[in-house]
Amino acid sequence: MSQSVLVIGAGRSSSSLIRYLLQHSSDHNWQIHVGDQDLKMAQDKVDGHPNGHAFAFNALNREERLPLIEKMDLVISMLPARLHVEVAKDCLELGKHVITPSYVSKEMLALDEAAKEKDLLFLNEMGVDPGIDHMSAMKIIHHIQSIGGKLLRFESFTGGLIAPESDNNPWNYKFTWNPRNVVLAGQGGTAQFQQDHVLKYIPVHKVFQRVKPIEIAGHGEFEGYANRDSLSYKKVYGIENIPTIYRGTLRKKGFCAAWDVFVQLGMVDDNFVVENSAELTYRQFTNAFLTFDQEKSVEEKLQTALRLSDEVMSKLTWLGLFESTPIGLKDATPAQVLQKLLEGKLQLNEGDKDMIVMWHRFNYEWEGKEKEIHSALVVEGEDPTYTAMSNTVGLPVGIAAKHLLTGKLKARGVQLPTDAVIYEPILEELKEYNITFKETAFDV
Repeated sequence: MSQSVLVIGAGRSSSSLIRYLLQHSSDHNWQIHVGDQDLKMAQDKVDGHPNGHAFAFNALNREERLPLIEKMDLVISMLPARLHVEVAKDCLELGKHVITPSYVSKEMLALDEAAKEKDLLFLNEMGVDPGIDHMSAMKIIHHIQSIGGKLLRFESFTGGLIAPESDNNPWNYKFTWNPRNVVLAGQGGTAQFQQDHVLKYIPVHKVFQRVKPIEIAGHGEFEGYANRDSLSYKKVYGIENIPTIYRGTLRKKGFCAAWDVFVQLGMVDDNFVVENSAELTYRQFTNAFLTFDQEKSVEEKLQTALRLSDEVMSKLTWLGLFESTPIGLKDATPAQVLQKLLEGKLQLNEGDKDMIVMWHRFNYEWEGKEKEIHSALVVEGEDPTYTAMSNTVGLPVGIAAKHLLTGKLKARGVQLPTDAVIYEPILEELKEYNITFKETAFDV
């Protein structure tokens, strides 16, 4: 009997997911339907496969969504996170399973009992971060608990970066996912974590100043900055009594000091429009955020005001922050102006490969001694389409979909991949795609 899967959204992160589903479609008699506002994007992802169907689709139009979802066995939402719950509500009404790679929302969690009553699975956080981070961390946490160990510290960092062979700019960074999300990450809420049972907070304007140096054997020096909320994972992971928990984002060494300039100046602000933004040059835009001084240059004012090193200034100069090039973007917010500048310099070029780096640290007490485990994942992309980001987001979703459609995944309700019955087979199959962790154990 044929089964139908609807993939809503054919953007960057969907490439590997769609390829995986199509590769397995003949073996399992699946029909893969890919809908996106951009018809050509959907068609490119399907690439003429006989079991694939690409079409233009407005996911925001419920009247358009409902009759389509009704024909499906499974819906995979690759939409922006805020839109998943609307799709899930439709699936609840029509009795369809849902998988998403995004953080679960309170609104989604509220559907748990109703989904269970209808024998439906609403599986969330199935990407890389969130997703593979949960699965790989829980595997080790469950192992420590199974041998009677007492967990003392859990730290976890993930970064979407550029592979060494494609790293040819002073930022050691290129966009591997939505540039707007990267820019706006600089104006997120206060970071919260816990250190030796003491709650710690980092206000948004200090996040990129308080970074943690991390060295990963064979891959060099990185730095991690705190994510907005580490504390909620005590409950999610079942480690409520842990003394230290810290989750963050990875960048190459030196990135955060330069990015902090945008935060301190206010260039990540998306709440007001820059007057005459189209006519302004990037130099004038930068100067608008600095004190008035006709004697000093823009560079002098910025370096003095923020006490910037020559290394940071060279990064900003390379980016074009001081160039007399018109912005050419009408009625733009500061964040939009910054995004345009960054996109002009930090995009993946043809032949570039990206890289996902994930690093966990566990400290635990066992038989009167303290032990430490480092677990590292480094994955390089294939090309600018099948990137490391696309593979690590899309493959876990695709594998989960396969297990659900073949009856092997029997969990129901609103779920995260923190249970062994979900994460073990997925982590095992990911090894076939060279998505595997290297673990190193130490005595402390």
